[in-house]
Parts: sequence; C-alpha cells; structure tokens
Amino acid sequence: VQLQASGGGLVQAGGSLRLSCAASGIIFSSTAMGWYRQAPGKQRALAAHITAAGSTNYADSVKGRFTISRDNAANTVYLQMNSLKPEDTAVYYCNAGGRIWGGTAYPSNVWGQGTLVTVSS
Repeated sequence: VQLQASGGGLVQAGGSLRLSCAASGIIFSSTAMGWYRQAPGKQRALAAHITAAGSTNYADSVKGRFTISRDNAANTVYLQMNSLKPEDTAVYYCNAGGRIWGGTAYPSNVWGQGTLVTVSS
C-alpha cells in the first residue's frame, strides 16, 4: 500500500490550499480515507474523514472551512482548506482504512508520508 500526499506549503492567514493523497495497492473505492494533522508538540488528530460511501466527518475546529472529497476513478482523496488560520499549521497525513465510531476516530496503521502546511499571520 502506498499513500502519496501533496499540496502543502506556506500560505497567509485567510488563504486556501488543497491537499491531495493518491493511493495505490488498495481497493480505493471500498476504503474509508482520512486526513489527520499533527501540530508541533501535539498529538496527531483527525481533521476530516470520508467513508467509502461518501459520508463525511470533521473536527469541530475545521467545520465550515475544510472539505474532504474523493475521486474513486483517480484513487485520490482531497482536502480543500479555506479560511486558513495560523493554528492550522501542522503536518497533514492521509490515512487509509480508518473509521469513526461513537465520535472517536480510529485510524488504521496505513499512513502517507505527510505534507507540511504553514499558515502565517
């Protein structure tokens, strides 16, 4: 299994970025996908999740600003990030095969390499 994340970079507060994660070695259309993020000195935490059927979940801190989507024909999951804030600065990781249960995220052990997002104030 390979997950290749891209799209990170430096952006000013209020700006936008779109992250992509291309997957191979899995039946992508049957696999839930998630974006997690890890800020300096903090634990990795869920940002957004999308099931194989297209149902989505978001961390409260990103609701209304981030949108997760998937293109099964391209084996790719996206994270559109708008109205970015300095507190969104983190390394963003995609995850394949995790789930949300009872309001808690349970990632799998299948991770991409991470892409750094830096939001300047």
